[in-house]
Amino acid sequence: MRAIQLEKPHSFRMIEDSEPSAPGPGEALVRVHRVGICGTDFGGFLGKMPFFSYPRIPGHELGVEVMAIGEGVTNVRAGQRGSVEPYLNCQHCYSCRCGHTNCCESNQTLGVHCDGGLRPQFLLPARKLHVSATLSFEQLALVEPLAIGCHAVHRGQPVQNEHVLVIGAGPIGLAAMEFSRLTGARTIVMDVNEARLDSVRQRMRIPDTIVTRNDGDELKRLSELTHGELADVVIDATGSHRSMSHALNYCAFGGRLVYVGITQEEVSFPHAPVMHRRELSVLASRNALPGDFTRIIKLIEDGQLDTGPWITHHAEFDQMIQAFSTWIRPETGVIKAMVKV
Repeated sequence: MRAIQLEKPHSFRMIEDSEPSAPGPGEALVRVHRVGICGTDFGGFLGKMPFFSYPRIPGHELGVEVMAIGEGVTNVRAGQRGSVEPYLNCQHCYSCRCGHTNCCESNQTLGVHCDGGLRPQFLLPARKLHVSATLSFEQLALVEPLAIGCHAVHRGQPVQNEHVLVIGAGPIGLAAMEFSRLTGARTIVMDVNEARLDSVRQRMRIPDTIVTRNDGDELKRLSELTHGELADVVIDATGSHRSMSHALNYCAFGGRLVYVGITQEEVSFPHAPVMHRRELSVLASRNALPGDFTRIIKLIEDGQLDTGPWITHHAEFDQMIQAFSTWIRPETGVIKAMVKV
């Protein structure tokens, strides 16, 4: 069967991949119908994703159909549609035993550390499937990126009437906005790109936005929007070490800063005048947990999460390599590109 492989940075190719075997105990054979393209995929293509290994078949935002199941599988059956939780954890390390399966010590993320879903079929642990009788394959492929934002907001623990500042209006930032809204917190969005902020106001219906020009006006604007109190929770989804180093300045006294973006650069900030004085909490957010997937599927099924604004671009499997290079360009306005396999 054909598969799309990222051979090395800037180099996709179509390859012939072996057909999967019958599922073994605890496994499921899935047919891939939709693959969402993620910032991780863009980072892998550009050679900027720290955890990416080559050559690799990308694809971890997946809407799939169960084709067959192995011995002992009880949570899914053939014919069901599902979303894939792509973080393959060992179940035995200290982190897994403590319930932190999202940061397993030997985690293998589909499409990053091991081959992912840009191929017609593959085997995976059946426990990583989250099924729905009503969601479309495209909606199911959106569950994973939404889960990243869901987990980041959970780390920050905002409550009703608090101020949440989301820095970075890319897909992960957009996901964080959705779950911030569901808490009843007042969400404010900051980005360097005015066009992205226009999209936030129109598509996500979030009126309070701040454009960053690195001239200090953004702090003044945040102070105005929060009546001088700044943000109770700041979620930095930029992946920029400069933004991440500066983000503490936006935190209110007793505030929480959540880093959900990833950088290979050093992040630094002054301790005494800001972090210590305001008694701030600094948190990381990695991947997501099984409960996030279950919650999101139910929220979409119940109409509390609108997936309509998300998917802006489409490509057939044969068109994906050619289309991918255009999706990287900011002027194309990509929020989420979806590949039909």
